[in-house]
Amino acid sequence: MNIQWYPGHMTKTRRQMENDVKLVDLVAEVVDARIPISSRNPDIDAMVGDRPRLIIFNRADQADPAITERWVAWFRQRRCDVLETDAKSGRGVGQFSSAAKQVLKDKLVAWKAKGQIGRPIRAMVVGVPNVGKSTFINKVAKRKSAKASDRPGVTRGKQWVSVDAGLELLDTPGILWPKFEDETTGLHLAFTGAVKDEITDVEGLACALLELLRNRYPKALEVRYKLTDVDGLQGWELLEQCARKRGMLVSGGEVNTERMANVLLDEFRGGKLGRFTLEIPEDA
Repeated sequence: MNIQWYPGHMTKTRRQMENDVKLVDLVAEVVDARIPISSRNPDIDAMVGDRPRLIIFNRADQADPAITERWVAWFRQRRCDVLETDAKSGRGVGQFSSAAKQVLKDKLVAWKAKGQIGRPIRAMVVGVPNVGKSTFINKVAKRKSAKASDRPGVTRGKQWVSVDAGLELLDTPGILWPKFEDETTGLHLAFTGAVKDEITDVEGLACALLELLRNRYPKALEVRYKLTDVDGLQGWELLEQCARKRGMLVSGGEVNTERMANVLLDEFRGGKLGRFTLEIPEDA
């Protein structure tokens, strides 16, 4: 599948972020815990430079907890500070302030030595579209300050959010990179909704997701769609079987695979299929 999405506003966003990073003490990079590598924009490394960084493992409630534990260890081995959160329920979000202070402990000591007691920490929140940045900010701020939606591309332009006297957050639009060199990365981002469905082949996307679940989480297909003996079945065969099990038939007894594809993606993104992680540390 050829999945490309790089709207013109993203070029402007990148330039703005390169300027804004000079204004902050910390960069909080929000990733989707289900795809912790695919949901990291490699361009952000160049934009952030040597600024202290905290990796936010959002949607941890929808990820496979055993694999999340391995990923957290993988990042920490590479000297990356990690915080697991579920922005929708708020789990883990309350630890953000203390986690930020831990990352900046040396800088806070330096500020105190200079008499800059009470100076607020300014953090930029970055990430690809639809990883939950705005929902995360709203939970940290305990009010609806940033626009939040399940659709990519909602946040446009920078928004400063004052959490309290000691913390200010800068919300930024989600930014993808101009081209996905790896098809798997593009698929993973499309599965989770970081790329708009309107520019993808939804049925092809659903087939690819079903094949991935067949390989790694076959029990989920049995529980949710009553599919058994899925070994060796192609994605389109799995999609047809799912549609038949759900009674999605059209005239002549044909199955409505397009409708089933949309249902499958909605249920996956909403966590109704179970807790999955589509990447393991060995993939990196």
